[in-house]
Parts: sequence; C-alpha cells; structure tokens
Amino acid sequence: MLDLELLKSFVCVVDEGSFTRAAERVHRTQSTVSQQLRKLEELIGHPLLIRDRTGQNVSVTEHGERLIGYARRLLALSSEAVQALASDVDLEILRLGVPEDFDARRMAGLLAGFNQARPHARLETISGMSIDLKQKLAAGDIDIALIKREPDSGPCWASWPEVLVWVKGAGVDSANGVLPLALFPQGCVYRQRAIRLLDKAQRPWRVAFGSHSLTGIQAAVASGLGISVLPESAVLPEHTVCTDLPELPASELALVSREGTLTGLQRGLVEFLKEALSESGATAGQPRI
Repeated sequence: MLDLELLKSFVCVVDEGSFTRAAERVHRTQSTVSQQLRKLEELIGHPLLIRDRTGQNVSVTEHGERLIGYARRLLALSSEAVQALASDVDLEILRLGVPEDFDARRMAGLLAGFNQARPHARLETISGMSIDLKQKLAAGDIDIALIKREPDSGPCWASWPEVLVWVKGAGVDSANGVLPLALFPQGCVYRQRAIRLLDKAQRPWRVAFGSHSLTGIQAAVASGLGISVLPESAVLPEHTVCTDLPELPASELALVSREGTLTGLQRGLVEFLKEALSESGATAGQPRI
C-alpha cells in the first residue's frame, strides 16, 4: 500500500526540484523529507529521483516519471473524498435535466443564483435531447427537467412558447431543388416540424447532415451544408433566416418533474426556475402555468 504522506512529499520534491524547498512547503525538515523519499523508493523497489552533485537539485527517474501521475491522482482523490464527507452529509441532491440546445452559460448563471439562495442543495445537471430527458424522468434518474415538446402535450409546472425559424448559410438556395437538411436525431421536435411541413408542401428534401449537438447543427448551417429549424435564440450572425419555406408553428419549452410528490427543496427549484426563466425571457411569450 502506498502511503499518501510519502506520495505528498514525493510530489512536492518533484514540483520544487529541491528537497530544501519541498521541506519548506510541507513544513518538515529536509532530513525528514529525504527519509520519506527513501522509504517510498524501498516500497516501490526502484529509485525515483536523481540528485545532482550538490545534493540539492533533483530530477525524476523513469520510474519516478511513471509514479508521479498516479501520485497526483491518488492525492486528488483523497482530497475529494475528505471534502465530500465533510460537506455533503447534510446536502440534498437535486437532479436537473436541460435541453442540449439551451444556452449553457445562461443556465449556469441561473443555477448559480439558486445555489446562492439554497447553499444546502447540490445540483447535478444533465444535458441531452428532450426525448432522452423524458426517459430519464420516467426511470427516476432525474427529478426535474426542461424539455422541448409540442405545445400542450402533457402536464407541466410552467411552459413557454418557443419561436422557430428556418435558417441557412449565405448563398444557399432554399427556393428551388431538393433541400439539404441539417437535422437533430429522430424524436427531436425541430426535426419533426421540418419534415412534416416540407412533406405537406410537397417540397423535396434530403438529410445532408445529422448531429446530436446544437453547435454541430449551427456549424453545418453556417457552412452551407444544410438548412435547419432552430429556435430564434440559437440563430447565429452567420445564419440567414429563410422566408420562402413553410411557416413554422411555435414549439414549447416545458418545466416538468418526475411522478410523485416533490420534496420541499425540489419544489423550491421548480418555483425558482419558473420565476427566473420568466424574468430572463426564456422565450418570446409569457409562461403558461
């Protein structure tokens, strides 16, 4: 078994390149640090350090180079365990799912505000396609989720209409020929909207690009690989809004939760999100509660 104290001294010596400076860092005498390193080398069965002629400056051997990575990971894991046991005993875990195409920076800011207001909560956030988030809710893997869906398609704590637009890259012809589409996978409400409306309008199309990632779809559109359906909030300066394609009805951003009674803290997160998303303008419309 490797002693964490020995590993700590070893890492300090490697980082400082000197027994003297390492001893100062760990608040021990130089002789003590030297003894610790000799003991560690005995445990490993190989020399770990090479000393110069003065005995002050050191470098790692091949075995020392191999050990240093493991040593850092073991020390980091030990520190993480200590912090978890010291601070998480009284914390309630809140598991929240958010759509992959929701503004990550904006959501991070909202959740930081909740953490400040409720310091005894620990948020675990999962990002993904709405169809996957609904499955995780049903399985009990998450407690609360924001999902994209057809309007009024089920119970929710609050919902906001989401304005959708057709977007293309500069120079892409959306008026004639077979439309190249850049689409999310099956089950995405944007994909369903695009295909349904084009088929109804008898516009020929083909899937030119597919991705789970919003940034992937945005990049494909910007580079001219395909035309796509996106919420207004996801339109980039490099995109051009198409006005010659079938009009898109709004989709819905809904705040939903797993079946069963929510805890007080979970209900607090629901109320916080309802208020925060409404104030920050989650979509173009007012929330339906």
